[in-house]
Amino acid sequence: MKKMLLGFSILCMLTACHNSTTPDVSAIKIQLPTERFDQDFFSLDTTNLALSLQHLQNKYPAFLNDFLYNILGLAPQKDSILKSVPQFLAAYKNIQDSVNSHYKDFEKQMAIVETGLKYMHYYFPDYTLPKNIITYTGPIESYGNVLTSSGLAVGLQLYLGRDFPAYHTEYIEDIYPAYISRRFEPGYIPVNCMKNLIGDLFIDSSSRLPLVQQMIEAGKRLYVLKHLLPQVSDTLLTGYTTSQLDGCNKNEGLIWAFFVQNDLLFVTDPSIIRDYMNDAPKTQALGDASPGFIGQFVGWKIVEKWMDAHAKTSLQDLMEIPAKQIYDQAKYKPR
Repeated sequence: MKKMLLGFSILCMLTACHNSTTPDVSAIKIQLPTERFDQDFFSLDTTNLALSLQHLQNKYPAFLNDFLYNILGLAPQKDSILKSVPQFLAAYKNIQDSVNSHYKDFEKQMAIVETGLKYMHYYFPDYTLPKNIITYTGPIESYGNVLTSSGLAVGLQLYLGRDFPAYHTEYIEDIYPAYISRRFEPGYIPVNCMKNLIGDLFIDSSSRLPLVQQMIEAGKRLYVLKHLLPQVSDTLLTGYTTSQLDGCNKNEGLIWAFFVQNDLLFVTDPSIIRDYMNDAPKTQALGDASPGFIGQFVGWKIVEKWMDAHAKTSLQDLMEIPAKQIYDQAKYKPR
């Protein structure tokens, strides 16, 4: 264990793994308009709110209900809505002002999402892609990225930069500790959008599997995510800091040895598994410099090893292959 802790304290140069066979998707046409619901909502005329909301309903026939009842969590009664909406508009005016300043346009994020959708169509042609992106400003403690019947909905209140003051009030820090709020950066918008699509296409039912199989299932998703966003850095894809990812790459063999030597690979106890499969500031047993959710890194490396030997396997087939089969066949033994 001492070697593990020492290893994580030493930085190494990260060599990003790029797929040399990245397909050309330039001919795939994706129409993904951006609908700025956030700006329309904060332009409501509160002097005639009922009529103004009706106009907004006409423009966003499904999403307005999603926003009011699921994101704001309002009671579905007219009096409650007419009372609560002005209160929210007043309370979040400064947040929306910051959103308007940070996101005068959405072109940079849109370009990456559109490319991700092209790869999504290339690898999973039968999947029905969302028709648009809807931006909204909701409660900070609410959702930051939601797949709805209206399209991909992005809560811009959670992408204003890690140093945004509202994230550092005592109340919000209790909900979103620093290891989470440091990811409230624009670069995570495309990553979270594509994660939502992967989760929609492949429902995760691995919670009762042994730890190593849960790792592999998480690794599959990360492997697919990298193929959908090949231009995005591995730190954004994993959610790790640069030093955490450097440490994982440098100490891949030691990390695997830890799980093998402590007989952890086949445990099914949720109280043990969560230490390695849940988001956290660190993996307690591996020291302060390690990332939380280290299981996805291990699973990712196992999947990479297996795919090296099965290069003709499609991503669709990869996701359908049992994790146990991948573990048995990969013969993963990093040094």
